[in-house]
Amino acid sequence: MQRTCLVTGGAGFIGTELLRQTLGQYDRVVVLDSLLPQVHATAPELPAGVELVVGDVADASAWAEVVGALRDAGRLDVVHLAAETGTGQSLAEPSRHALANVVGTTRLTEALDAASARPDRIVLASSRAVYGEGAWSFAGELRYPGQRGVEQLSAGQWDFPGAEPVAMRADVVHPDPVSVYGATKLAQEHLLAAWCVAHDVPLTVLRLQNVYGVGQSLTNSYTGILPLFCRMAREGRAIPLYEDGLVRRDFVHVSDVVAAMRAALAASTPGVETLDVGSGEYATVEHVAGVIAAAYGSPAPQVSGDFRHGDVRHAWADTSRTESVLGWAAAVPLDAGLRELVSWVDAQLGAATPTA
Repeated sequence: MQRTCLVTGGAGFIGTELLRQTLGQYDRVVVLDSLLPQVHATAPELPAGVELVVGDVADASAWAEVVGALRDAGRLDVVHLAAETGTGQSLAEPSRHALANVVGTTRLTEALDAASARPDRIVLASSRAVYGEGAWSFAGELRYPGQRGVEQLSAGQWDFPGAEPVAMRADVVHPDPVSVYGATKLAQEHLLAAWCVAHDVPLTVLRLQNVYGVGQSLTNSYTGILPLFCRMAREGRAIPLYEDGLVRRDFVHVSDVVAAMRAALAASTPGVETLDVGSGEYATVEHVAGVIAAAYGSPAPQVSGDFRHGDVRHAWADTSRTESVLGWAAAVPLDAGLRELVSWVDAQLGAATPTA
């Protein structure tokens, strides 16, 4: 029986890496992607044999060609990557994010219904943004302090007094988004779960931490801060650090993310499974910026004290359950991944001349 894989947003950073690693496992791979200029400064280079349908996931007419492909799919896997990203941008352009992330997801389920297709599995690339500020431990008691307000941030009160942040894990920490983006990603999870349970289709939700690596956009600041840091450092500029620079993030290499997706596609677990994908460790933004600055011999990063609404203070994953369920673990150490990223950025932009 023919094996088909549909990948929405498959021409993006994560999608192209997934295609390169999985193409040989399927007889047919169909990608639906709008090729948004903000994401694609140049035309994407997809592996030979991939069928690219250019269209917006929120546009019903864009799905017509995809529906035809799904009717002859045979065994079908779906990876739903298409989304508008960016916490700050989502606050300024909420309708844009809701259309792509929420309506785009309902268009997917409508297309599956129109084709009478019942996938063997759907994998959703969700986000750690669904947790918002997450859970904090107040003298051993887990509480959810919610969004940091203008008064708190303006006063430079970055953390919650008397509390320690807790790693994010789906079966321990419940979602509580503090950005429009996070709210739309949680809506994706709920929409797909409702459809999949009703049609007995297995769904794996992967809540991704900060994904980075070779192939990441060098022009879209909403898809990751590390390429932006590289560009600043290679120009001899001091990297500005928001808040006090001690923001914690879990930077996970794109190859590890794709490995988790492949493991999810191969899983035989029924029902809806929600798992966390990250390195399982955190680094401060100050540390990461310092490593990149040192690689270029640029000035030391400087704390600006600025902040952005919708950004959370700390975020990192407890991946123990993901490792148990999928037999997967992150393999790329952060420092090695950063060295690879710096070398690739230089190859793309031309070698930088370190500052004195």
